[in-house]
Amino acid sequence: MGLAALAPRSKSAGLYSCTPAIAKAFRGSQIAAPSPGTNIVKSKDHLARIAETLTEIASSLKALAPQAEKTNPVLGEADAYHWDGDAGVLMAVPVVSRVPLAMLKGIDAVQDILLRNTEQFARGHGANNALLWGARGMGKSSLVKAIHGDIVGRDGFERLVLIEIAREDLDTLPALMRLIGKEAARFIIFCDDLSFDSGETSYKSLKTILDGGLEGRPENVLFYATSNRRHLMPRDMIENERSTAINPGEAVEEKVSLSDRFGLWLGFHNCDQPTFLTMVRAYADHFGLEIDDETLRARAIEWAATRGARSGRVAVQLVRTLAGELGKKA
Repeated sequence: MGLAALAPRSKSAGLYSCTPAIAKAFRGSQIAAPSPGTNIVKSKDHLARIAETLTEIASSLKALAPQAEKTNPVLGEADAYHWDGDAGVLMAVPVVSRVPLAMLKGIDAVQDILLRNTEQFARGHGANNALLWGARGMGKSSLVKAIHGDIVGRDGFERLVLIEIAREDLDTLPALMRLIGKEAARFIIFCDDLSFDSGETSYKSLKTILDGGLEGRPENVLFYATSNRRHLMPRDMIENERSTAINPGEAVEEKVSLSDRFGLWLGFHNCDQPTFLTMVRAYADHFGLEIDDETLRARAIEWAATRGARSGRVAVQLVRTLAGELGKKA
């Protein structure tokens, strides 16, 4: 019996039809069995043709077989990543823009609370999501990055990875959670300048992820966010909900309940002049600026007056200017 008898039948006969490549191989294999007394050389040639045909069929079937998906490792060697929500991938950040923890001045109380919370988490113990809210330029995002860098540089903790997520990518948080939930590391997902404007609804998905969803937040993940607003929404948005809702109390509760998902509320407030001068001196010493206290104090007071504010951000901007005047980098 020739190999053509083994060719798949048509779909109407109960089997799927074969591909053109395989059909061609079968057609070429319609070779009659050698009759008794056939020359041995011809018989060997006959077997060689059969072997060649079978090889062609095997190659065609291999080409049709589904290829196993190649999965790239979730994490590399870096300790910080940026989440690309559109592509669904983590992009390594080799060098994080941060300052040493000891440089941050005027926020000692909140620094101690957040550091202790993060240390507990990095040891595998209980810890809370944290919302850092308050005045602009007072070191909210700098504190998160500085604490991460401080813990990564010490022994006695599990691997701690910082992942930055943009507010526009919050809808992709479930995908990120599933991606890192089973990794052998602990993760802080960090969203800087988190807030919501009128008409936005993405805060609802964030509420579900932080607390109350069916999947819940993985045990190895915390969420840290910074915001200028304590309730993450502008006051006029909350007031509008109160004035237009059938039940004003329930409407406002729905809007502000997102902040309730954060176990820690850490407030950052505008600093006084002595604290501001301490910040300026700390930055000047860090960058090695040789400038006497009297001159530095006078420049700092003048700088703050022209900027109309006193904060860590204003302090470091002054020190950069002084460094440039002294011919140094900052």
